[in-house]
Amino acid sequence: MRCVALLRAVNVGSANQIAMKPLCARLAEHGFGPVTSHLRSGNLTVSADGGASAHEAEIERLIRDGFGLDVAVMLRTAAEWRGLIGANPFRREAAADPAKMQLGVLKSAVSREAFETLREGYAGPERLELGDRALFMVYPDGMGRSKLTTRRIETALGTEITVRNWNTVEKLRQMTEAG
Repeated sequence: MRCVALLRAVNVGSANQIAMKPLCARLAEHGFGPVTSHLRSGNLTVSADGGASAHEAEIERLIRDGFGLDVAVMLRTAAEWRGLIGANPFRREAAADPAKMQLGVLKSAVSREAFETLREGYAGPERLELGDRALFMVYPDGMGRSKLTTRRIETALGTEITVRNWNTVEKLRQMTEAG
């Protein structure tokens, strides 16, 4: 089945540099093909059958062994990805300005209590809602100067997160449908 695989914090500044073409080739050689990438920021579509967590760990191992990088991978099936898109509570915001609508994909599920603690402990202009191993977030002033950082979110929720804007979310959906 087709899946979206997101790599956390690659090709940001000078850290965790990895070229997408060799990465796609390595994953395809190890049974995840066909592999396609979008942009340089770790947005992939792969083929994988079975449980996502085992495939996440395998892709992480392939990256570590092949490129010397310790990178978290978040994998969702095409059906799960479409489900996240359909569950977006901020559809109007996504349509009006998709660059300010963000999907945060979580490494593991978090409790409603942890999420509410994060939301109640933050007084900025951003809006956020909890999804299925995901956060839906609107950054009205953009992410660049926001105090609602991925580090703050990870600390509050106790799991890793990788964030994509709504343009990328939709592009990845299209890529899973194209095969």
